[in-house]
Amino acid sequence: MDERKESGRTAKNLHRKCRQESNGLAKNDGHRGASENRKKASGQGCAHFKKCGSCKYLDMSYEEQLAKKRREVRELMEKHCKVKPVIGMENPFHYRHKVQAVFGLDQKKHIISGVYEEKSHRLLPVESCLIEDEKSDEIISTIRSMLRSFKIKAYDEDTGYGLLRYVLIRKGCFTGEIMVVLVTASPVFPSKRNFVDALCKAHPEITTVVQNVNDRSDSLILGARYQVLYGKGYIMDELCGLRFRISPASFYQVNPLQAQKLYEKAVALAGLSGRETVVDAYCGTGTIGLIAAKHAGRVLAVESNPEAVRDAISNAKENRIGNIRFYRDDAGNFLQSCAADGISVDVLLLDPPRAGSSEEFLTAAAELAPGRIVYVSCNPVTLERDVAFLKKKGYRAQEVHPVDMFPWTGSIEAVALLSRIK
Repeated sequence: MDERKESGRTAKNLHRKCRQESNGLAKNDGHRGASENRKKASGQGCAHFKKCGSCKYLDMSYEEQLAKKRREVRELMEKHCKVKPVIGMENPFHYRHKVQAVFGLDQKKHIISGVYEEKSHRLLPVESCLIEDEKSDEIISTIRSMLRSFKIKAYDEDTGYGLLRYVLIRKGCFTGEIMVVLVTASPVFPSKRNFVDALCKAHPEITTVVQNVNDRSDSLILGARYQVLYGKGYIMDELCGLRFRISPASFYQVNPLQAQKLYEKAVALAGLSGRETVVDAYCGTGTIGLIAAKHAGRVLAVESNPEAVRDAISNAKENRIGNIRFYRDDAGNFLQSCAADGISVDVLLLDPPRAGSSEEFLTAAAELAPGRIVYVSCNPVTLERDVAFLKKKGYRAQEVHPVDMFPWTGSIEAVALLSRIK
């Protein structure tokens, strides 16, 4: 069979699979169905449980895990508002569509790839992972075996010799497109054309291969220099009916199925009718703002990272959305400017980092006086702190919806609705 046709069918099947799971989630919020997957416990057969430090809840059933996460959010937030049931996954395995592997040598100087053990710099060899995309793990395994046949050395941190440091793979959940990023210590990559040809022959579903050069000695994975070796140098994915361009360094949620539920819930809580002015603070590449723009009169989106702003503008053009404007600025400064200019804002959307928002930002938000604030949080502790501060500024939390973006880990995200007290 023609490889391109087979690859296309694979992508369509994956698109259908993602759609089906997403639709199933919308019906039951992840609390019914797929009972077999949910009842697996006792380490889930993971050889690295309690070593890599990622999946801390593999010794629980998924139902127990969701209950524990809801309790954690309730202990923090119930004094402010009602805490809704956790929006979980229908199938909480292999959800990470961004997979990265460290390459190195074991004590016998054999090439290995995997992750660093928790609280150490010891490289833990990983063949497969229960939360990583399975095809990505297969590609990493293929690359590891190809290094030997092409006589390419893995990078040795102790000596500074060797070429391949990391492999990063990004996969579009709804499109099936796959990007492979080969992070090398030097721009000189012997036989790179033959290497890429062999890799794409082994995995015809790969749509682009990029070389990234990282000759630094710090812990950052990606360097500043890129060279496209095959394809366009980026992939596309779909989220909430929109298309997003994903480059090697782009921010994009690693669990697109749950991201879709999170963003849909956030926009639903915003209560948009098509006439509102919305501000999207900490907008990143514009994901939430672009989704909201379909239901609002106009969206003003602010982000301090210039690369993210460029990606956001490209995403708006890709989706032909004209009622959103992006600003490169500090979010707090931007809100103060809007208030000073007398701009009337109906809804404020914010998705801050784990540290939460600053008091300066929250004070500026209160001065802007939107009728509703929708707060997307990746840290319930700072969410509670910020909700308590906003309460002093005249806002009351109405409800909070926990979302399990990272099953089997200790992380839980949440989206909260706050209304201005008149």
